[in-house]
Amino acid sequence: MPSSYAAAASGSASSSRKPVPVAAAAARPSARSPAAAAAPTPSPSNPSAVSDSDPSSCSSSEEETDLTSSDPAAASVISAYLSAAGDGADLSKVGIFLSSAARRRTPPCLICFDPIRLSDPVWSCSASCFALLHLHCIQSWAHQSASAAPSPTWGCPKCRFTYPKSQTPTSYLCFCSKTVDPALDPWILPHSCGDVCGRRLNANRDSGCEHTCLLLCHPGPCPPCPAIVPNAMCFCGSRREARRCAHQRYSCSGKCNKRLGCGIHQCPVECHNGPCPPCAVRGNHKCECGETMEERLCSERVFQCKRECGGMLECGKHSCERGCHAGMCGECPLQGRRTCPCGKKDYPSLDCDAEAATCGSTCEKVLGCRRHKCPERCHRGLCVETCRLVITKSCRCGGLKKEVPCYQELTCERKCQRLRNCGRHACRRRCCEGDCAPCPEVCDKRLRCGNHKCLSPCHRGACSPCPLMKTISCNCGQTFFEVPCGTEKNQKPPKCSKKCNIARLCRHKLEFRPHKCHYGACPPCKLICGEELSCGHRCKLRCHGPIAPPNPEFTLKPTKKKKEKHIDCTPGTPCPPCQEVVLVPCFGQHLGQERAILCSKRRQFPCHNLCGNPLNCGNHYCTKACHVLQIPLSQHEGDQSAILSLASASAFAEPCEECNLPCQRVREPPCSHPCPLPCHLNDCPPCKALVKRPCHCDAMVHAFECMYYNNLNAREQQKVRSCGGPCHRKLPNCPHLCSEICHPGQCPSVDQCMKKVNVRCGCNTLKKEWICQDVLKEYRRSGHDPKQVPKNQYGVGLLVCGEDCMKKVKAADSELHLRKNLEIKSPAMEVENVPKRRKRRNRGQESVESSKFQEIKAFTLKCLLVVLLSIIVVAGLYLLWKGVYRLSDWMNEMEEQRARQRHLKPGRL
Repeated sequence: MPSSYAAAASGSASSSRKPVPVAAAAARPSARSPAAAAAPTPSPSNPSAVSDSDPSSCSSSEEETDLTSSDPAAASVISAYLSAAGDGADLSKVGIFLSSAARRRTPPCLICFDPIRLSDPVWSCSASCFALLHLHCIQSWAHQSASAAPSPTWGCPKCRFTYPKSQTPTSYLCFCSKTVDPALDPWILPHSCGDVCGRRLNANRDSGCEHTCLLLCHPGPCPPCPAIVPNAMCFCGSRREARRCAHQRYSCSGKCNKRLGCGIHQCPVECHNGPCPPCAVRGNHKCECGETMEERLCSERVFQCKRECGGMLECGKHSCERGCHAGMCGECPLQGRRTCPCGKKDYPSLDCDAEAATCGSTCEKVLGCRRHKCPERCHRGLCVETCRLVITKSCRCGGLKKEVPCYQELTCERKCQRLRNCGRHACRRRCCEGDCAPCPEVCDKRLRCGNHKCLSPCHRGACSPCPLMKTISCNCGQTFFEVPCGTEKNQKPPKCSKKCNIARLCRHKLEFRPHKCHYGACPPCKLICGEELSCGHRCKLRCHGPIAPPNPEFTLKPTKKKKEKHIDCTPGTPCPPCQEVVLVPCFGQHLGQERAILCSKRRQFPCHNLCGNPLNCGNHYCTKACHVLQIPLSQHEGDQSAILSLASASAFAEPCEECNLPCQRVREPPCSHPCPLPCHLNDCPPCKALVKRPCHCDAMVHAFECMYYNNLNAREQQKVRSCGGPCHRKLPNCPHLCSEICHPGQCPSVDQCMKKVNVRCGCNTLKKEWICQDVLKEYRRSGHDPKQVPKNQYGVGLLVCGEDCMKKVKAADSELHLRKNLEIKSPAMEVENVPKRRKRRNRGQESVESSKFQEIKAFTLKCLLVVLLSIIVVAGLYLLWKGVYRLSDWMNEMEEQRARQRHLKPGRL
């Protein structure tokens, strides 16, 4: 071991123990500072998921820089390693685990999917993937796998590396397996003991590396051995140089020149690892028998042709039946000791061309059933294949016994009802002997990831975790990591150190500081515009040039694919001279969707409304989102050219949708009834629907065909709607009806009513006949409104009362005075003048005065009525009692007679 390597190992061991040196003490407390959480790692929440991912996702130099500058806890772990390895160390794989552990994140367990807390006992797969799992989860997993598998082994849930049952974890160990139940220390990495790892670096175990890991107890794989080998030999052995122990086997880039397997030529390939390829030099080579010459590769120069040998054997009587071969044909297989066909009699001196005779005894060769022997005499050829000897056989399950021929297999029809090894399905195999086959069904249970189903054969216990991995990458795709299926929903995109490949479109693209790869929109340009305007001044506003379209946001499972927005802008756009706010319409020229934008940034945009442009049918409108028309429809020539130019310059140009709706055109002439045909270009058929229209006076309703009625002009429609009878509408100024024929509009005889009206004076004594229009004129002359006069008072009070009216009034007053006196003297007269209904109502309310004799008489009658009713009730009860007794006596007599008859019948017989 080199001295630098040993010094670094001893220094790291001494610095890991407490109390720590000043330098280490200054570095360790900062492990809990916020700077530790800023270290860039591809998978901050699941370090175990990226152990076997592509190491090219993160470069080694960038990883070392990030670890030493951003993660003091990780820097303290690798400080001893870097002191021995120098700047050329490769920490691409272990750096991912160290950065994640330094942040003290909680990756989910691959078995239970619960987060792993810092104080939970864990187990780490030290063979391949270095996944971190709960200790109790992996113990349960190992017991179930070992009990279900035919061999006592179990596999890692992630990398499927097979462990024997004896290696089932029983205790909580640190990463280097030195300390049992390591205590949680805030100054070191979680689940670590804080000592030097000390595990053997087995990356190049074949090359004889005996070094151990210099890092402190750490998660993940150990880094490559950083020791320097002074005389490292290349693969071909022609060059030696000083190299690191992990990479001491290298290629010198020269020719290998090793002797190939043919023993003639040398390897022309560049210095390489492993065996040399077969010799590819072509030449003419003979087969083994030397009869055929073919052009073949040097590595295939030894071959056999398809010709049979045909040479004589040593006996000189038989020919060789082998194919092409080298050397002599050999001895005859028929020479030597010979026997009869059954093998009981020997013929030691029999020639090879003579046939051995049969011995005449029983053959007794074991037949194909392996139970009985051949009963025939010694014979040539094969014995009978089927043994037909009848024996008693039992079926495989033992439920049936029967005599059958020996060659015939006996099976019963009983189906096995035992459960298979899955514990869910029955065996159902006929005549099963107890060794039920494994369940052939697919498990098909939903896995814990929630995305896939278990494709393994039906089994007991919990299903294996989903073996698939989900790749999460940055926007450019150069930095990525893999996580187990089901945990991708909680992941964040990796932080990529590559530069953003989106080119700036503003005039400061050369001055702008480059930024890293990201999702979403690029940061805005914060520089001053500095463009010289037409007035001679420079623009002092922030850069207002065009911007690049934003990247899509980081989504693993987008619910709906949204159309990316395209910004029509070119780099180097000059500053606009006009800064007034203008209204810019959308792509579809919709009303109310204009946006107030500076004149310099004027551009059209898609609004949230539907397109609304007419379709090819000319009746309906496009229901797509607002877009630029690719082929203008129903536009004037001037508008058409403008839209075509816009469509050619915009990437949003697309045709409107096809019309699949029913016809909704407005008929000619206009009609409220829909067209029964689907949407069409031709004129709609004539409407035959009936349209009901009342006449002008609302006396009757006419029914017309819609086409006939709508084809008439307004004058003809008014004429057709007339019923031909009187109007019968009441005039507004008088109580009479219109005498005109049914007509539209206002009645013509509103103030020229020619009907006669009886006009009276105020006391209704005088009476004359006037024309209605004269009555109206008289009312208006006197200042009264004819509309407010009741119908029964129309024309009353227009005449002036005369002398006769005064005489009648006086006579009426004298009669009225006389009538009142009579009513006071004779109340009977008052009763006579009362209406009949009121008389009947008051008839029962009249009080009649009765004498003393009448009262006594009424009381006596009431007493007699009560006594009479009492006597009747008593007599009825007595008669009822007598009747019941008589009925009982009659029933007893009838019963006695029946009893006598029953006694007399046997005597007669």
